[in-house]
Amino acid sequence: MRLTTKTNLAARILMACAVNEGIMLRSAEIAKTCNASLNHLLQVVNALQAHGFIHTVRGRSGGVQLARPAAEISMGAMFRLFEAGAPFAECFDPQTNSCPLSDTCRLRTYIARALEAFFHEMDMVTLEDLTKGNCGLNALLAVPESLRRGCDEVALA
Repeated sequence: MRLTTKTNLAARILMACAVNEGIMLRSAEIAKTCNASLNHLLQVVNALQAHGFIHTVRGRSGGVQLARPAAEISMGAMFRLFEAGAPFAECFDPQTNSCPLSDTCRLRTYIARALEAFFHEMDMVTLEDLTKGNCGLNALLAVPESLRRGCDEVALA
């Protein structure tokens, strides 16, 4: 199994927001820090916002931040958002399936069960599980204190 780029970016965005709880992060800064294309990242930000994972504010003092506490964000729900639309194998999409084995192949059933088990396991993982006490992640994603004060001053002005 291989996760899509969008799922990977979504996890990075959510972790950056969780590490910087209460701070509006600019998408360009997240893209730079996470080594991601700003264009792709913005598409993911839009989807995360539309599904209630993050809150966005446009404009000079805008940015993105978590829409609810990290402990309430299920990674399984996020994974389903980005992975559910892509069939795991050709036989999972009745519109494009051309496999002659589909009617008798048992592999599809086992794959479907394995995918459900994967999503079930991810349902039990919260964003907080990934970020709380993760000093290495914090060091990589935390906005420096000097910039936090600058952002707070701009927001208050």
